[in-house]
Amino acid sequence: MGSVARVKLNADAYLACLTHALSNETEEVMGLCIGQANELRFGCEINICAVMLLRRMDKRKDRVEISVEQLSNASTVAEELAKKTGRPLRIVGWYHSHPHITVWPSHVDVQTQAMYQMMDQTFVGLIFSCFNQTKSNAHSVEMTCFQSRTNQEWDPPQYERIEVPMYVEKTKTLSEVNLQTLIDLPNILVQEEAQAYETVAGSCGDHILTNIHNAAVHAQTICNITETVTSPLLHVFEAAISSHQRKVEQVREENEKLKKEIFLLEKEKEAECTD
Repeated sequence: MGSVARVKLNADAYLACLTHALSNETEEVMGLCIGQANELRFGCEINICAVMLLRRMDKRKDRVEISVEQLSNASTVAEELAKKTGRPLRIVGWYHSHPHITVWPSHVDVQTQAMYQMMDQTFVGLIFSCFNQTKSNAHSVEMTCFQSRTNQEWDPPQYERIEVPMYVEKTKTLSEVNLQTLIDLPNILVQEEAQAYETVAGSCGDHILTNIHNAAVHAQTICNITETVTSPLLHVFEAAISSHQRKVEQVREENEKLKKEIFLLEKEKEAECTD
């Protein structure tokens, strides 16, 4: 398969990525992209239809890593989704956030991307830059898609980024897999914080004030997740339910209208047969 010419990101998958990126203002988060690769005349087109959130085993401000186990689990999820949809779905890329910094990949990101491309040359990387302010103090979100290549002109040769055109593809509804991804997000964030709290608590001994402080910080973090992630998601889901209920009511009204029309047509037909 040839080089990647462009990437299409489904709108509901974009929503899941962006919600995940906005869930943490101080640390990078990451996940994997599920989709399919289509060979075109001018190159390969990657269509990302779903994303899989990854729980961070090592929380660091400016570094994210994918374990072999996580890649294996993600491949299994992609295979199950492929069987369910009848499409040749697989892991086609990864994404991570850049809170308060530029959208462009760091040299570490470029090297990480090069490693993935050794296994799959069409593998792509997405970055979501968030929590940045414009000159008018408005918050901005930027995203980019990239791959890596070796620049032989440098001595020694080094990896450099290649920008890949990316478009957000409109979707009519929120797919089941991306809906489940959004539902899972608060649970993953809580699990990460619980693991971090247990690690710190286990290394601080029995000093009562230290333990009280750690417990208070943990409680504050959980409240922050509820306020910034869980509560907005509930509002989104409530709005979606209301919208679906209105559509169901419209369908019922149309159904009743059609039943009446069919009834009248049958009566007219019976009258014609009688005559």
